[in-house]
Amino acid sequence: MSNRALLEVIALDAEDAIAAQAGGADRLELVTDMAADGLTPARETFAAIRAAVDIPLRVMLRKTDGFAAGDVSVLVSAARELRAEGAQEFVLGFLNPDGTPDLAAVEAVVAELDGCRWTFHRAIDRAADRDQLRKTLADLPGLDTYLTAGSAAGVEEGLPVLVAEAARRGEPGYGARMLVGGGLTLSHLPVLRSAGIDAFHIGGAARPSGWGRPVSAEAVAAWRSALT
Repeated sequence: MSNRALLEVIALDAEDAIAAQAGGADRLELVTDMAADGLTPARETFAAIRAAVDIPLRVMLRKTDGFAAGDVSVLVSAARELRAEGAQEFVLGFLNPDGTPDLAAVEAVVAELDGCRWTFHRAIDRAADRDQLRKTLADLPGLDTYLTAGSAAGVEEGLPVLVAEAARRGEPGYGARMLVGGGLTLSHLPVLRSAGIDAFHIGGAARPSGWGRPVSAEAVAAWRSALT
């Protein structure tokens, strides 16, 4: 039986997407403006990437830096436009100032997704109570993944949390797949794989020359090889 894990790569444009797929990425997270940690890409960008590759695409729904929802109507409109363009999978996650999940904002956006699959992104790493957040969101339609480093500081600091949460798989609030990303390096993989984690997310690691340069197919291939 294959021990292959899922590899998701951040793509900013069609050039990134083509290189990531060539390197063996299983799925792309589509964003713009990494200076703001990734915002919603233009509808036209999504269309160009969709035309360029044939692997699944998860599109970020986030209009402001940070984890506040901002104008929810703008997020809902963006979701509607992207779905009309053919988007079927999404990434989102909003917190209140006290670190609790902004359930009203999340529910409003999820209602527009109408059953599409989605990832709750690294807002979980800023939550006041990770366990309570998971249980609060557990029954929302389409939620199948948490993107997390285990800590706001990144995977190196979050390893104990990631391993502990992996051990709770199947408990209430722990049914969604754990997708590990945020300062992830190849050296982290043995511990994470031993814990049963089978999904990984890379951004900067796919760009050895920095965010000013496109994704490197060779860098993605090195991760793909390590995860196969």
